[in-house]
Amino acid sequence: MTDQGIQFPKFYVTASSPCPYIEGQEERKVFTELRGPDAEALNEALGKVGFRRSQTVVYRPACETCAECVSVRVLAQQYTPSRSQRRIAKLNADLSAEVKPPVTTDEQFDLLSRYLGARHGDGSMAGMTRSEFDDMVESSPVQTVQIEYRKSITGELIAVALTDELTDGLSMVYSFFAPDMERRSIGTYLIHDHILRSARANQPHVYLGYYVKDSSKMNYKARFKPLERLGPNGWYPFD
Repeated sequence: MTDQGIQFPKFYVTASSPCPYIEGQEERKVFTELRGPDAEALNEALGKVGFRRSQTVVYRPACETCAECVSVRVLAQQYTPSRSQRRIAKLNADLSAEVKPPVTTDEQFDLLSRYLGARHGDGSMAGMTRSEFDDMVESSPVQTVQIEYRKSITGELIAVALTDELTDGLSMVYSFFAPDMERRSIGTYLIHDHILRSARANQPHVYLGYYVKDSSKMNYKARFKPLERLGPNGWYPFD
């Protein structure tokens, strides 16, 4: 019997648009759809060469004049939190986390709306409707979960992480949190928690998406060590 493997997908390229990370640059993306029985395997294969999932599409930068977006992943088994990351973990020790199926709730949407209004009021996701939120979470063609973070005493929902479960670890797709929790450094804590989850499951990686050196929105990822970056010949140490 012949194993034909994954059917080769059709790829498309977007038109140029202003880069959200580096002022003055234009961005383009190459993308393909995830659908059919091969969706999960295709997502895994493309994820290892720098693609990211958004709903039923996987994409990666294909910019003509810039190559600053670099795919990065943390080596979960060797992760050594810094003093700052240990402090942030201690600060959030009063939170409990629970893995949920990819099904939205009114409580989650309310938290997302507050987060977008406070943090990304002029961004492309500002004004996201409930149906758009449903599509973002519930239309996943791959193994996806939501991890809810709540205050243990009151049960208040503080943060939600939409995460793909891969055969070699976790891929953090999107996360949002209460905007009045800045002092907790929740974004850092969510990554820290995902790394520990992968390590406990004996999985090697947590995929963080793209690192952009000159973007304050993206360069924080370099603080998680050891980190690998994707190069022309595969993954190699970030440093």
